[in-house]
Amino acid sequence: MLGLTLEQTRVYQEAKAEGREEGRKEGREERKTEMLKLTVPLLLKAGMSVEQIAQHLNVDIEAVQLAAQHNT
Repeated sequence: MLGLTLEQTRVYQEAKAEGREEGRKEGREERKTEMLKLTVPLLLKAGMSVEQIAQHLNVDIEAVQLAAQHNT
């Protein structure tokens, strides 16, 4: 095949780049979830409402509720 290895093809390089970006995105989501699991209970304990927490952390109310449920 024109003296190219699989790793040298454009299709392989594009697929590899897509996979790398997808992995980064998943990592960011996991870190965000972990941050919420740690932060939300503390903010609730401090007297903030779910809506206030969502607004201040710039996340959906559902994400705050989910994080709150994990700690009950």
